[in-house]
Amino acid sequence: MNTLLDIKNIETFYTLIYALRGISLTVDEGTITAILGNNGSGKSTLLKTVMGLLDDQPDKGTIEFLGKRIDGKDPEVIVRMGLSYVPEGREVFEELNVRENLIMGAYIRRDREGIRRDFEQIYGYFPVLAQRQGQWAGTLSGGEQQMLAIARALMNRPKLLFLDEPSLGLSPLLVREIFQIIRRINGAGVTILLVEQNARMALKISDTGLILENGRFVMKGNSRDLLEDKDVKEFYLGMRSEESAKGYQRWKRKKRWR
Repeated sequence: MNTLLDIKNIETFYTLIYALRGISLTVDEGTITAILGNNGSGKSTLLKTVMGLLDDQPDKGTIEFLGKRIDGKDPEVIVRMGLSYVPEGREVFEELNVRENLIMGAYIRRDREGIRRDFEQIYGYFPVLAQRQGQWAGTLSGGEQQMLAIARALMNRPKLLFLDEPSLGLSPLLVREIFQIIRRINGAGVTILLVEQNARMALKISDTGLILENGRFVMKGNSRDLLEDKDVKEFYLGMRSEESAKGYQRWKRKKRWR
């Protein structure tokens, strides 16, 4: 299995805040990798560091995509190499309609016939977007905007897709729908790195899971194994008892790996 993304010992600072502390990670072709953790753990910072969206980051370490160093490169260069990013909060172009948003996702491409075929595939994933092609993106529901943000990223034909909190703010029904679509996209050959607070859903669709705490990975494993792990159930799947909560810090020290 080929490795698409290889991150080694990266460190990232926000002014005096130590956001990422020696993070290492590999993402293999054809897989879904889930990074889990609470707010402020460093999940979004990791994605932004890889995408080159933070000035002069990372401070240490290396990032390779398709065997080439990308740390320190401009985001446009990284996107052209085949890495797409769906940010937390969707960030669609509200004053453009659905179709225009999708065209913006393909702005680096010149293959008109390929773009036409991709529109058909996108509308297969997201039929509601086909129905709303002429509607302003800002008037879509939250779930529809999330679908549009993912669809726009796919128009770049990425080899690796970053998804940052795709379930945020959505109803349970829409969350299930979004995760089913993510699985379909992966089945079509797109490798996915998923950052998510909904640990249960993320582990159900992913191959590998990693848990991030205070800028460090504290646990890694096969997603199915993590779903059945007693500690993960207690601390990340909402099954924590009062007694087990008292031992939380001890558990983190025991499980920490670097």
